[in-house]
Amino acid sequence: MDTVLSQITDLVREAATHQTALRIRGGGSKDFHGGVALRSEVLDTRAYTGIVSYEPSELVVTARAGTPLAELEAALAEKHQCLPFEPPHFGPGATVGGMVAAGLSGPARASVGAVRDFMLGVQLLNGRAEHLTFGGQVMKNVAGYDVSRLMAGAWGTLGVLTEVSIKVLPVAPAEATLRFACGQAEALARLHAWGGQPLPLNASCWVEDAGVGQLYVRLRGAVAAVESACKTLGGERLDNAAVAADWTACREQQLPWFAERAQAPQPGLDLWRLSVPATAPVLALPAGVAPPLVEWHGALRWVQAPRARAQALHDVAAQVGGSATLFRASDAGTESAEAVFGPKNAALEKIQARLRQAFDPAGIFNPARGAALG
Repeated sequence: MDTVLSQITDLVREAATHQTALRIRGGGSKDFHGGVALRSEVLDTRAYTGIVSYEPSELVVTARAGTPLAELEAALAEKHQCLPFEPPHFGPGATVGGMVAAGLSGPARASVGAVRDFMLGVQLLNGRAEHLTFGGQVMKNVAGYDVSRLMAGAWGTLGVLTEVSIKVLPVAPAEATLRFACGQAEALARLHAWGGQPLPLNASCWVEDAGVGQLYVRLRGAVAAVESACKTLGGERLDNAAVAADWTACREQQLPWFAERAQAPQPGLDLWRLSVPATAPVLALPAGVAPPLVEWHGALRWVQAPRARAQALHDVAAQVGGSATLFRASDAGTESAEAVFGPKNAALEKIQARLRQAFDPAGIFNPARGAALG
């Protein structure tokens, strides 16, 4: 592996010398994000692979960036442990480095936290081809400016991740999924009320199917807590083995609600991610836009809409204190950061620019992603 790392380092050094843009890429399963056109020379991390260390009793694992995400999850499952934030794969080639770089979390995110909350340490190559280490393998090593968490969601714009250390958790001893037939407003009201109670809520999903709203709630925790919550909440209890595939499909955006987008009679529908306060009411979406799929106990609203509705979606999200992001474009080539994220925050933009200058002074890492991020 030292040879592989040396080759990657040489590639970064040469790119910095000639100011050649590099597109850091693992399995490429998230290349679609934001509809950004990615044209730079590829720096493939998949050869730098392997689980470096895993201490189940310490709840920490360290893996190289090119390690397949499925391989890491399988190793954890053997010890009845998991990545509790349920990172989406979006394809068989997903890697550990891509998981961190994208910073995307699955259905349980609202209850357990995001990718960045489980980051303990990273090793990376900066734009000067310097191999740097931040953090460690225990929480007490994460002090000062937390660069490890900064890398989660940076999309490779600050450096080439080579190794990451992540906190893991035991698989919950009990799980149950309940289904309730209800409209969106009622589903949000139920979730808001349950959120203030000591219930083992882990994930939720509200979706309208053939005009009928269905709320799915997943409970995880101690056996007694889950059984008590089932009695308290009511609803229809579903078979765990049967519904597990549905939660995976939700994580991977393979539910019918997502699949129908590709077959929609109206072409050019983009998938938008609206991040809003969990207590936000039903959003007044633009005319002609179908009801959303709601996750994270109300804090995440997926919306399908044409690009012409972009500003309206930004406005709707902003009105409740949230934001709208273009997640999957109907066509690649979106170059405008405003089209992806809406109007820029001047103060935040300055901070991002200074961070990129510190880590990548020549601007060689994922410049298309950097432009989209602002």
